[in-house]
Amino acid sequence: MAKTASLSRLVAEARDCQRCPLYRQATQTVFREGPADAPVMLVGEVPGDQEDLQGRPFVGPAGRMLDRALADAGIDRARVYVTNAVKHFKFEPRGKKRLHKKPNASEIEACKWWLDHELELIKPELTVALGATAARALAGRALTIGATRGRIIDLRPNLPGLVTIHPSFLLRMPDREAKAREYDRFVQDLRLIAKQVPAAKSAA
Repeated sequence: MAKTASLSRLVAEARDCQRCPLYRQATQTVFREGPADAPVMLVGEVPGDQEDLQGRPFVGPAGRMLDRALADAGIDRARVYVTNAVKHFKFEPRGKKRLHKKPNASEIEACKWWLDHELELIKPELTVALGATAARALAGRALTIGATRGRIIDLRPNLPGLVTIHPSFLLRMPDREAKAREYDRFVQDLRLIAKQVPAAKSAA
């Protein structure tokens, strides 16, 4: 109960975050979703258009792809904590559309303050970095997904983690066969969560 209250205070404090300039264009801070006692934390890159509008992480197309992959991997999303390395939507206006832009090093570093507090409160058994930005925010250095994915590594001392792709990568793949292969590999990565943390499994 105390952990939940502490997390609620952190979320409330983050609503007025001005640690980097991204707050000026974003609709709102997009903080997290999931239980405070979750055994697994999933960390993405930055909120997208739908996340910015709804105030919840992973509710747009990438979120639907993640939900599908978690289900296929036997993971219950309701049992995991989901957040992003950067809490405000970064975009480039293009007509009526807002096109996602990758956060830079200073924005990642500014938002690391929130991520570190989340890790301290949640104390996950396993932390999953979805993409290179999340891996950098967690490890404090650049990590190559190809060299680190598919196995459990220490992202930092006493922080066992798993590095894999961000689900938006799959959305950008035009070739259907290649996309299907990469999706299967993504699911295989996520199955490591269930092996490492049985409490995250979906009920049979």
